[in-house]
Amino acid sequence: MVSPLLENSHHGHLTASQRIPTIARPWVSERALKTLDLVEKFVEEECIPADAVYMRQIGTTTEERFSAHPSIIEDLKKRAKELGLWNMFLPKAHFKEGAGFSNLEYGLMAEYLGKSRTASEATNCAAPDTGNMEVIAKYGSEEQKRRWLDPLLDGKIRSAFLMTEPQVASSDATNIEMTIKRDGDHYVLNGSKWWSSGIGDPRCEVYIVLGKTDPNNADKYKQQSVILVPHNVPGITIHRMLSVFGYDDAPHGHGHVSFNNVRVPASNMVLGEGRGFEIIQGRLGPGRIHHAMRSIGAAEKALEWFLARINDERKKPFGQMLNQHGIMIERVARSRIEIDAARLAVLDAAIKIDEINAKGALKEIAEVKVLVPEVLLKVIDRAIQAYGGAGVSQETPLASMYSNGRTMRIVDGPDEVHLLQLGKNENKRGPAHKRRIEAQQKKGAQLCRQYGIEPKDPYYLGRKTAEPSKL
Repeated sequence: MVSPLLENSHHGHLTASQRIPTIARPWVSERALKTLDLVEKFVEEECIPADAVYMRQIGTTTEERFSAHPSIIEDLKKRAKELGLWNMFLPKAHFKEGAGFSNLEYGLMAEYLGKSRTASEATNCAAPDTGNMEVIAKYGSEEQKRRWLDPLLDGKIRSAFLMTEPQVASSDATNIEMTIKRDGDHYVLNGSKWWSSGIGDPRCEVYIVLGKTDPNNADKYKQQSVILVPHNVPGITIHRMLSVFGYDDAPHGHGHVSFNNVRVPASNMVLGEGRGFEIIQGRLGPGRIHHAMRSIGAAEKALEWFLARINDERKKPFGQMLNQHGIMIERVARSRIEIDAARLAVLDAAIKIDEINAKGALKEIAEVKVLVPEVLLKVIDRAIQAYGGAGVSQETPLASMYSNGRTMRIVDGPDEVHLLQLGKNENKRGPAHKRRIEAQQKKGAQLCRQYGIEPKDPYYLGRKTAEPSKL
């Protein structure tokens, strides 16, 4: 008999590997299929129930919440290691340190991690550590890898990512103003950062920081550098944690932090001066896929809560269960269509990254970065509406999920940046389309005359207006 913790259909349980879209199956190894089913079982049976414990162990006061390290997390991490569910995110094409899965394979797993508050950290696949580990693994020196990457891979420490600044439009990273100046065998950092994800965690020991080493460089994309900053060097002040629609994301949080003459050894520079933009772009590509697939998982979770609500026999507005109201069934159908379409778009982007690289998949990455959060928000909103007052309260996870989902339209580049990039690149095809259409119209007119027909419509004449037809 199927455990009620895992049951997901009227047929009992269809495993995650059985539900992989057909178009993606040829790219998924047998090992990944087995791991995917393990991930699903681990998340549904162990992580989601543990979420309640995690939230209680954090505490209630700000001081408690940002000094907490819930013991349930360490128990889950131990269990994940026993199951072999550890560091699945590092793609096999580039990194020997990871579990050896492709971006597509991990993307399928990330969907399930996105259904739980604890699952990503339990498997050592939580942001911002995933992107930070990719940076150090791909660009870091051996010394940097041994000092920071090894303990991160072991789950012994955590990290933060510092790029955005409060005083500039950080959606354009060339605006970054934090200064990184060489002084002998050190660099000195001055400036302010906010939305510094992960900085509140008591286990956070290293910050990946983007700043300017050469603000006068004629190439604005070579002005920036990335440097590793230990959390305890003098001159760093964490002023506050920023909330997201009232949620503080404790204990990790998003900090507002300032650097006042912070001295860091020159050996902490990643890859070299002027390589910051290259590094950040390399970090964001796969990371956006991770966010997107976790968001697909969140959308599935929202739909599950939606379906549970409209099948609750205790709730009968106007004498009928909600599933007897046609508008609700239509919303369910639209949610199913939109989630499935969004998933295919994300998997396509993951396959493109695996076959070429993140730079070669810029279009596909930008598409899912815009599409997936929109789908997620629509599905959550429908579920909230079905629950009424309960949907916007702590009675369900939906309100918190909505706040996180709305944030996805901003993090890793706001929608507008990706839409602008997509639109400009698409518009480059405009002249070619115009020439082709005009040539087709011209040939159409020629064919009309060849068959003894006088072309009269503007389409066939190949011009904006035509002489009025004489009947």
